[in-house]
Amino acid sequence: MVSRRGFLRGAGTLAFIGLSKSAFGRVSLLDFNTMIAGYGPLITDPNGLLDLPQGFSYQIVSSLGDKMSDGFTVPDKADGMGCIALDEERVALIRNHELKPTDLAKAENSIRHHKSELAFDTNGSGIALPGGTSHIVYNLKTRQKEQEYLSLVGTIRNCSGGITPWGSWLTCEETTATKNDGFTQDHGYIFEVPATAKGLIKPQPLKAMGRFNHEAAAVDPKTGIVYLTEDRGDSVFYRFIPNEKAKLHKGGKLQALAVKESPQFDSRNWNKKAMPLHQEFIVEWIDLDDPQSAKDDLRIRAYRSGAALFARGEGIHWGENELYFCCTNGGKKQLGQIMKYQPSDFEGTEKERLNPGKLSLFVESASQSLYNFGDNLTVSPQGHLIVCEDQYFDVVDNYLRGVTPEGELYNFARLAKQTELAGACFSPDGKTLFVNVYSPTTTLAIVGPWEHFNQAKNKEPL
Repeated sequence: MVSRRGFLRGAGTLAFIGLSKSAFGRVSLLDFNTMIAGYGPLITDPNGLLDLPQGFSYQIVSSLGDKMSDGFTVPDKADGMGCIALDEERVALIRNHELKPTDLAKAENSIRHHKSELAFDTNGSGIALPGGTSHIVYNLKTRQKEQEYLSLVGTIRNCSGGITPWGSWLTCEETTATKNDGFTQDHGYIFEVPATAKGLIKPQPLKAMGRFNHEAAAVDPKTGIVYLTEDRGDSVFYRFIPNEKAKLHKGGKLQALAVKESPQFDSRNWNKKAMPLHQEFIVEWIDLDDPQSAKDDLRIRAYRSGAALFARGEGIHWGENELYFCCTNGGKKQLGQIMKYQPSDFEGTEKERLNPGKLSLFVESASQSLYNFGDNLTVSPQGHLIVCEDQYFDVVDNYLRGVTPEGELYNFARLAKQTELAGACFSPDGKTLFVNVYSPTTTLAIVGPWEHFNQAKNKEPL
C-alpha cells in the first residue's frame, strides 16, 4: 500500500481556523496512522460522471453546446469560476473559458463567426478571440438556471481568477502573446467582470497589475490588496496595492514576495528541502517596475532582485486573516504543494516592517494516490479546504480532495471522465458547491448534508 504519511505530515493542525464561519475548539495533534472517513465512501455514479458520498447529489446546470440567452452556445474549456450574490435568491456564476485562438476552428458556428466592437481582440479576419467569460444566473431557491450569456470575449486562455468583495470577478489570461504574434493587442492581463453584467462588457485590461502568465487572484477585504499567482515553473508570488481600494483601474503598485534575509529563496524543494513543513518565514516585498514586461521577464527581474521562486502558482483562496495557494508541481516528488501566507497587521503600509507577513509550507505531497497536482481550491462551510486536482498523465484520476482544519484528509468526489474538475466555489449560504468539468464544459451544482461531516476514522494501516 502506498504510504499516506508523507501527505498527512503536510496537513497542518491550525491551518483553516480563520477560514470557517463557524468556530473550532482546541485543535489537537493528529493520529497519522489513520485516515478519516469524511462524508463516507464515494458511491459510483451510474451516469459515469461524478462519484459522491451518500446523501450528496449533483445537478447539471450547463453543458457544452447548450443554447444561451444571447443566442450563442456554451463554449468549451470551463476553468476557474466565481459565485457572487445578486439578491437573496439569485447568484451569478462567472465562468472562465480557457480558449486559444486556434480553438475557433472547433467552436460552434456563431462563435466561430462572432464579430463585436466589445471584443478585446480579434484575429486577422476580425473574429473575436474565443477566450473570456460566461455568466450563469442561478436561483438557489428553485435550483434553476434563469439566464446564461457571454460576458467577456476577445481574450486568450482565461484560466482562473478570483472574486472581489465589491461584487466582481477578476478573470486572468494565462498567456503572454503579443501583437507580434498576429494580434491587435498584447495579452497577459487581468480583466474585471461585474456580477451585474447583463451581457458583453467593454474589456479594460488592468495593466498596472502586470502582464505575465496569470493564473488566479485573491483580494484581502480589509485592505483591498490583490494577491496574484503565476503559472510558471520559475514563478514568483505577487501582490498589487491599489491606489484606491476597490478601484483597480486607477492603478497601483506591483510587488513580489521575498523571504527576508534569504534572497532568491527556492520554495519548490525540487533539489533540496529549503522549505520544511510548517516553518514560518518572515517576508518582505520587492517593488517591480515596468509591469507591462514587453520581454515577458517580470518574474526574472523579480528573482534577480531577490524574490522567492514557486513551482507553478495556481489556485488561491482568501480567508479571514490568511490565504492559501497551490503550487502544482512543487515538492521533492513534484506532486504539489500548498502555501500559506499570513499578512502583516500593517500589510502594505510603512509600518509593515515592524510586524511583517509570514509564509509557510502547509502541504507537500509524497503520494499520487492522496494528492496529485492541486489546482483550483476553495473552502467549504465547515472551513475545509476543497482542492481540484489536475493531473498530467495519459490516464487521469482526478478528485476533489478535502482537508479539515485539523489537517485530516478525505476524498469528497471523484471525476469519472478523462478531464479535470475546476472552478470549485460555494454559494453565499454555503449549501451549494458549484464546479466545472473542464471539457466538454459541464457546470454542476452539488448539494448534500454538509453539516454531517463524519469524524470517525477508517483504521487503515500505512
